[in-house]
Amino acid sequence: MNIPDNLKYTKEHEWVRLEGDVAVVGITDFAQGELGDIVFVEVETVDETLDADEVFGTVEAVKTVSDLFLPVAGEIVEFNEAVEDDPALVNNDPYGEGWLIKVKVSNPADVDGLLGGEAYKAVIG
Repeated sequence: MNIPDNLKYTKEHEWVRLEGDVAVVGITDFAQGELGDIVFVEVETVDETLDADEVFGTVEAVKTVSDLFLPVAGEIVEFNEAVEDDPALVNNDPYGEGWLIKVKVSNPADVDGLLGGEAYKAVIG
């Protein structure tokens, strides 16, 4: 199980990498493994400002559809269109090419309140 220490995590299995005041968000290696083969990613919230824990999109796997929860409040400024064209990127490279959105973070300090790698490992057991 790949859980990079340079990222922050949520209990809902999203990861966050802060780049200045923009957070790159995706789902964790654990989440993609639990979902199975991802066949579709939908994000219709680009250019919207959402609160933390609001649903920003969905990911559809062969067996299920799962909501995606925004880890920090902010404006969704970009959707990774590469995953729209090739959803398997989320399975193959969840922390790299399989990222989902970029968010202009309302309060960058909110990222500090997310889980570190060790705390996330404890959540998933």
